[in-house]
Amino acid sequence: MSRIGRLPIPVPSNVEVKVGEHVVEVKGPKGSLQTPVCACLTYEVADGKVTLTRQDETRRTRAQHGLRRTLLANCIDGVTKGFSKTLEVNGVGYKVAVKGNIVELSVGFSHPVLVELPDGIKAAVDGQKLTLSGMDKELVGETAARIRRIRKPEPYKGKGIKYETETIRRKVGKSGGKK
Repeated sequence: MSRIGRLPIPVPSNVEVKVGEHVVEVKGPKGSLQTPVCACLTYEVADGKVTLTRQDETRRTRAQHGLRRTLLANCIDGVTKGFSKTLEVNGVGYKVAVKGNIVELSVGFSHPVLVELPDGIKAAVDGQKLTLSGMDKELVGETAARIRRIRKPEPYKGKGIKYETETIRRKVGKSGGKK
């Protein structure tokens, strides 16, 4: 049995979980999120916990068990705490600014790059750090990846946009290998 899938998901008192025919809807203090229901799993809400059980032991069902449990747990975490990703902009003259729901990046191109944030994502700037936050973990991660893709960090000087926790493997320049 899946070690992740069999764990019950604790539901805080201020969160409401409704299991429908096609989606599970989670409402909390930050808003509401939905995740699709898998027909091969049984969802049970009782005693402030949600439990997912398999209906059969096929390969597809076993694969979906841990995935659907994690997606539902992320929805519950999202409506209570939310998620955030922090990006660092490194480089001489590289700047980041937020104007409403538009992030303006000056990262070495001849023009500033404007990125429009999707609904549900908020951005904050602290010096060279851009923090993206929101309820939906997938949307926060995808938005951060889209912004990082504009100027990936290069291995020689480390210039570019990188995640805060990311480490860049630095290379030696062209005179580094000679003696």
